[in-house]
Amino acid sequence: MITAAELPLPHRVGQVNQRLKGWEALRWVDGAPRVTDVLRREVDRFGGLGAIYGVLRADPWSEVHWRNGIPPERSAEACAAVQEYVVRNGCGVPVLFVEEAPHGVQALGATTLPVNLALGAGMDVGLTEELAAAVAAEASARGTHVALVSGLDVLRDPRWGRAEECFGEDPALAALLVAATVRGMQGAGSGPIGAGRVAVVAKHLAAQGAGIGGRNGSGAPIGPRELGEVHLRPAHAAARAGVAGFRAAYNDVDGVPCTGNRGLLTGVLREDWGWDGIVMADGTAIDRLRDSTPDPAAAAALALRAGVDLSLWDEAFTHLGEALDRGLVAEGELDRAVDRVLALKRRVGLLDGPAPVAAPPAPRDVARLVDRAARQAVVLVRDDGVLPLDPSGVVALIGPNADDLDSQLGDYTPPRPADDPGASTVRSALVARLGAGRVLHAPGSRVRSALGPDALAAVGSAVEGADVCVLVLGGTSRRGYGDEFADNGAVAESAADTTNGEGVDLASVALPLPQLELARAARSSGKPVVAVVVDGRPRALTELAGVVDALLVVPFPGPSGGAAIVGALLDGTATGRLPASFPVADGVFPVAHDERVETARGYADQRRPVGIPFGSGVSVAARVHGTSWDITAGELAGGGSLRVPVAVANTGGRRSAVVPLYGRRHELGVRPRRRTLLAVRRVTCEPGESVVEFVLGLDELGSWATGRPVAVPVEIGAWSGDEVDEPGGAARIRVTDEGGATPWQR
Repeated sequence: MITAAELPLPHRVGQVNQRLKGWEALRWVDGAPRVTDVLRREVDRFGGLGAIYGVLRADPWSEVHWRNGIPPERSAEACAAVQEYVVRNGCGVPVLFVEEAPHGVQALGATTLPVNLALGAGMDVGLTEELAAAVAAEASARGTHVALVSGLDVLRDPRWGRAEECFGEDPALAALLVAATVRGMQGAGSGPIGAGRVAVVAKHLAAQGAGIGGRNGSGAPIGPRELGEVHLRPAHAAARAGVAGFRAAYNDVDGVPCTGNRGLLTGVLREDWGWDGIVMADGTAIDRLRDSTPDPAAAAALALRAGVDLSLWDEAFTHLGEALDRGLVAEGELDRAVDRVLALKRRVGLLDGPAPVAAPPAPRDVARLVDRAARQAVVLVRDDGVLPLDPSGVVALIGPNADDLDSQLGDYTPPRPADDPGASTVRSALVARLGAGRVLHAPGSRVRSALGPDALAAVGSAVEGADVCVLVLGGTSRRGYGDEFADNGAVAESAADTTNGEGVDLASVALPLPQLELARAARSSGKPVVAVVVDGRPRALTELAGVVDALLVVPFPGPSGGAAIVGALLDGTATGRLPASFPVADGVFPVAHDERVETARGYADQRRPVGIPFGSGVSVAARVHGTSWDITAGELAGGGSLRVPVAVANTGGRRSAVVPLYGRRHELGVRPRRRTLLAVRRVTCEPGESVVEFVLGLDELGSWATGRPVAVPVEIGAWSGDEVDEPGGAARIRVTDEGGATPWQR
């Protein structure tokens, strides 16, 4: 078994480096893969590579597209060409192939899923795991070993452009879905990762969603309790599921950069949690430590000693030899990182001959999963009796997102193929259902800007000839091949209509004025108006809600999102719930449903901060069935649990529905959060009343103040209704001491 001690120093430095961008290391030339001088120089310098990023990546930043990229069916051949060169010309240690997979592998022809925020709206743990398994099988068949997967970030500020990469604002929901993702992609447990699976590096650790003002990579000025209860809970779930790695974030926590935070990367992950995978730095994050270190060698030493094992595009980690010579880092610390990288290579089967490969899943089977996820992402916020639409009527279809596939896809999406039969916009899906003659389309405006008087006149004509008006509004994470990008792939200067994605943080989350003008024009017609907001972040929708008869919210639902939305309009299939709270007005923050109870009265000009709370969505009625349950802290710590039934009343036909269980913790000396999500399940409800039973254990009832669950005596009010504050008569759950008491009662 090869170890760091057997490798010369330059080769060890090479094993912790991941400097290369794969599209620069290999080109597709005359129908075949060709390694470049960029790869040759790197192998000559370091005797090999720890990992190589993005050999298959295709998007505007990489400038890879269908005309110059690797054909999907020959992806494994391209990776094999790189591997053969590295092994033959280096020290013989194979290289890890790493690809981005924020919502599907970012490669030509790969399946594009709804974004994480859409999966958060679906709140379906089982489906999330199935989708992750399908993505892993695709990635593995193409030669990929490691997938970089979003899911740790918790959405605490809707101004943040990367809101779409979060499962939502609630840490319990994020923990459930990120654990499902890890299980689906890697398989269960922390053992070998077999055929059809890939290793997961979960990102971003930690508290990137708490950046000041919603600005990407800005500091998170939070205390240890907030860090533990909100931002470490998803990471703990991933670690417990056996995740292969974590990606250290750009931001600092209380002034300490995550990439240089030994207390986080070593103290929490390894010493407290007992986790033993690799930590990868985010792209150029070690180089960014230059603001807190004097030179590249010092930055490299700071990151290595903190617990970073593998760099990404950084120059600083190439200075580790210098850092050793200057005594900034010990040789044993370098060897420890190298051995962790080698352990990951061993776990995916690279050091035992060729890594196992399995056939990818049938495209039709994957498409069914993706379509189901898109349908579950549709949230019906309000309906004043206009839905479902009359299929014999004429529809005026208005808005910038009505016939724009890109507006459904989200950031970090590979280009779609020219032949794309499974894709649908709202317009194409509505025409397929009703016929072209009964769909009168007029975009009316761009996402952020007006189109002019002629466009508004066309809106008026369409509305006049219709029975109902459907507005499809919102945002877009569109990236163009002419855009400019930062050194980490984030958009540097967003295009005029881009409103979402990395690098597109917004000072205002109000719906753009040109879109509101479309809604006002539709309202003035006197016809029924339905608004569908397709977006990747919460918006202030109070004004829009006041001029429409029905409101649906759809986080970027993926390529089949048009058909999913039309199904909700015509068939009443919307079953999602909001994964994040929407502010009542622009500038009113924070708004998360689990913010702490405030003693202040709020803003003088806006007393009600939340416009539409987390969990909103027309659904079945639910109530906790019972009044009180007790368990001792000792029993809870030892694996004990409580079973809490929730009665569900379904007045319609058989349907899928999300059933939540909320709680408010009453701990002596701790200001409570208004409401937390104790548990949630998507179930199939038969007509009438049924019972859903929740099993509540340490995760659900314990304290997360330290970043892992601890059993402490506490009293919890529990309910399943839509109330944001604990209602009178809420059921009581008591975690008691051995004497049967809680500090709340004494």
